[in-house]
Formats: sequence, structure tokens, C-alpha cells
Amino acid sequence: MDLIDTVNDDHSNKNVKNYPAFRTGDTVAVYARIREGEKSRVQVYQGVCIAIKSRNCLNGHFCVRKNSSGYGVERVFPFHSPNIEKIELVQRGKTRRAKLLFLRKRSGKSARISIDYDRGAESSSAAATETKKS
Repeated sequence: MDLIDTVNDDHSNKNVKNYPAFRTGDTVAVYARIREGEKSRVQVYQGVCIAIKSRNCLNGHFCVRKNSSGYGVERVFPFHSPNIEKIELVQRGKTRRAKLLFLRKRSGKSARISIDYDRGAESSSAAATETKKS
């Protein structure tokens, strides 16, 4: 094992394997650890994933956008950040683009993403077959 692999192992997050397989357009809830002075707490940031970059790499990240008090707020989360407790997949969205940056210019009903019922059924049927086997 060379020096680069050693550094990558030191900085990688072990929880990445437990993250759900989400894509752009999916609504996700990210449980992020927030430090305020000496106190720390977990804050839920729920919104639409508008961009994903290099999911399997150490420098990969994803961007989540939500509306807060009428303003659009975006936050970028690195996949290997130690501040991410967990990620929950709330809803699957039907999109045909890799980056949903056009949502920045939209508001109201035009900023909504339709639900992908087909993709949701695949994951629930796979989970049902796993429970039947065990």
C-alpha cells in the first residue's frame, strides 16, 4: 500500500457505503452535524438534489437545494464529510438531466419535479423479495 492509498483511507468516511442510491431530482434529507461554539447538534437539511459529482471518489460531492422563507438555498455536501450522520431518500424524482441548474431560475409550480413511481416500485419490490427470502 503506497502513501496515496494510506491518505485516502485516513480521509474516507465509512458511512458512504450505507448511503442510499440517489440521483439528481431525488428529494433527500441530509442529517448534518452542526457545531455552535462547544455544542454540536444534528440538523436535517431536506431538499432536491440538483447535482452530483464523482460519487465514488474522495473529492465527490452533491448539491441540495431547498426553499426557505421564499428564498432558494443551496448547500454542497462532500460524500466523505465526517459531518454527515446519514442520508435518507424521501422521494424519487423523474428527470432527464444530470444537473438541474435550471431550477435556480424557477419558482412555484414550475420548480416542481414529478415523482418517478416506476423507480420507487423497483426498490420496494426488491426489499419485499429480500424479506420473503429471510
